[in-house]
Parts: sequence; C-alpha cells; structure tokens
Amino acid sequence: MNWLIKHANILNSKGELEPVEVKTNGNKIAEIGTGLSNTGEMEYDARGMLLSPGFVDLHVHLREPGGEHKETIETGTKAAAKGGYTTIAAMPNTRPVPDDIETLDWLHNRIHETASVRVLPYGAITERQAGKELNDLEAMKQHGAFAFTDDGVGVQSAAMMLEAMKKAAAIGASIVAHCEENTLINKGSVHEGRFSASNGLNGIPSVCEAVHIARDVLLAEAAGAHYHVCHISTKESVRVVRDAKRAGIKVTAEVTPHHLLLCEDDIPGLDPNFKMNPPLRGKEDRDALIEGLLDGTIDFIATDHAPHTKEEKGEGMELSPFGIVGLETAFPLLHTNFVQKGIITLKQLIDWMTVKPSEAFNLPFGTLNAGSDADFTLIDLEKKETIQPASFLSKGKNTPFSGWECTGYPQATFYQGQQVWNGGEA
Repeated sequence: MNWLIKHANILNSKGELEPVEVKTNGNKIAEIGTGLSNTGEMEYDARGMLLSPGFVDLHVHLREPGGEHKETIETGTKAAAKGGYTTIAAMPNTRPVPDDIETLDWLHNRIHETASVRVLPYGAITERQAGKELNDLEAMKQHGAFAFTDDGVGVQSAAMMLEAMKKAAAIGASIVAHCEENTLINKGSVHEGRFSASNGLNGIPSVCEAVHIARDVLLAEAAGAHYHVCHISTKESVRVVRDAKRAGIKVTAEVTPHHLLLCEDDIPGLDPNFKMNPPLRGKEDRDALIEGLLDGTIDFIATDHAPHTKEEKGEGMELSPFGIVGLETAFPLLHTNFVQKGIITLKQLIDWMTVKPSEAFNLPFGTLNAGSDADFTLIDLEKKETIQPASFLSKGKNTPFSGWECTGYPQATFYQGQQVWNGGEA
C-alpha cells in the first residue's frame, strides 16, 4: 500500500515548521513537497502534526530469547512503534546470548517473523558475556551483528577489551560498553549519595563508571576503534568523554531520558521503579548531563528500555532488578520538560532521537529524503495525556513516570512504508 500524507508540518534546517506532504512508493519515500496529487495512494490527514523521521534507539532490551515473561520482540517492537521509533538496537543480555552465528541467525529469523520495526541485534563481545573468551567478531558481523557489547556487564580485563577493540577496528565495527568497575560496585542498589546514606543502602559511587570510561577511551585510542559509552550518568564521566573527544579519540556517548529528568533527590522512598543501572545520581550530575548534551559531548538520547515483571519489581529496592521501560514515554517526557520549558529546541530533540544516533554509527536512517526508507512518525505536539502504565504495549509497566502529564505524542508511525501504529492500535 502506498501513502499520501497530507497537511503535515516538517522542521526545516532553521528549526521552523513548514507545511509538507509526503508520498510513499513501496518501502521508500517517493516525493516530499506541497500540493502533491493523489495517484491512487491511501491518504492520511495529519491535521498539522509534526512529521519526523522515525526515531532511532540504539539501546533497548527485548528479552527474547529467554526472558519472554518480561518482553518479546513482538511486544517490544509494538511499544517502539507506539513511541515513534522505527529503528531499535537490541542488547545481547538474553539466554542464550547472541555470541555465535547460530544464535544470531535464529534471532534474525525471529525478528523477521515478529518485529513491527527494524531491529539491529548486538553481538556479545565475550562468550556468554563472561569476559573470559573473545567471540569471533568477524563471523558474527557477517551474520548481521550490528555492533558488539557485553551490556549489563563491564568488560573487566583491559587486555580483553583492547583485543576486542583491535578486532572490531579491523572489521569496521563498534565496541559499545556498559561501564562499571566491579570492585567498586559495593553491592549497591542506588547511587552513593544522600539517598543511600539516609536510607541505609549500599551505594554505587560515581567513580565506578568514570574509571572504566577513562580506561576504555585510552584503549580505543591505542586500537583506533570507535568506542561508544552506554547511558552515561556522572559529571566525571562527561568530563572524561569531553577530554577524549578533544584529543581526537573516536568516542561517542548516549544519555537516557530518566537521567536527564531525575536525580536521587526525586526518589520517593524505597520505590523499585526508581532503581536503574546506572542509578539516578546527584543533581550536579544531572546538570552535567544536560550541559554535555547541549555542547555535543553526549551525542544522542537512548532509552535503555528494560522491562521487568510486576513481581520482580515488587521485591524491594535492594533485591529487585535494575531497569525501567522507556520506549513509549521518551518523546512526550522530553518534549514537555525540555522543549516546552525552553531548555532545548524541538529540532535539537528530534536530532538527538533520529539523525544523531544514526550518524554516530554510520547508519542510513533518521532523515527524510526522497528515495530513503519510508520510516517516519507523525506527532501531535498539542496532545496532552497522563502516563498510565496499564496502557503500555510493552509487557513491562515499570516506570517512575506514572501519573506525569505530558504534551506531545506520536499518533501514527510508518515503517518501510507500512503503518505500524495508528494512535490506538498497533
């Protein structure tokens, strides 16, 4: 089915809204302009909504295989489509881990069978993410591994990380890192700060993350590799990445909506929906993250969508698993609390959710051009709703943002020219 999108607006290079119409042909954008004639296409009346490139999220946990009680590729990609995402990258902390070509092949087949949007699977750096045996990165890339990470587990051996970076550089692949020095985790469940002290909890210190990043940027320089930092969370980490970029090291970094919006002062008692890894840090850390995003130290926004069951999250702050969901709430939260308050522009937000992650990994997504993939979302910037986890399409309902009133929601999402979200049904 081909589409003609009528009465939409698009952001121009100056960040101004302009009227636009878009015509698709198969899985491609055929024309972008105004006054386009209908030559047999199905029409969608956008009623002045913003037409954005489909969002790109390079840090998502889909849980399948092995964790289907939390999420599946089917439910996770439906949640992504509802949130305006057309490209997501799935982390490898599944069971089995995608650490060989057989598992990757199975994963690609499952994605083809059940996904609503594009899923780029990560391959694990080491066998079973155990940090002991390096996987065959070249063979895994040939079988569709998007990039390589042991996400959820920092690679503890500098020698292992250097070898992985050298092999990745040789095949033009990226190394992506969840950064934690295990000897500094301190069995923590929250940030080491005021909240941990007042509640008698073990805390994870900021240096636990920053020291790993400092090590890795120097290894990346030695290897000539592209190194990407997951969910950066501390002011020290921002400083390390900023200095590394100034030194010409090929390092990029992402930040999550929850680390931009919340700090430890916002945790309302021992609510496990405020437990994530990295944890919510101090206010000065949150301010540094915003500054780092604005000055280009941090390259883009990623959700770290991490669904868990109600029962798992009901085990208390110390025992419940880390993580929150984010695909369905990212844009409205950021639009309401940053764009509408004048902290950032709408164009900056759209860029950080589309073209910037694509540029960081040399992906051909996140833009709107005739001839490109017909991946886009239509956003009603005036639509106001209260976040209600019961309405999520994700199996996970674990969010700290329940009850937040937000303005600006995707109303239709198109992937490869097919409508995969229509404002009420996926």
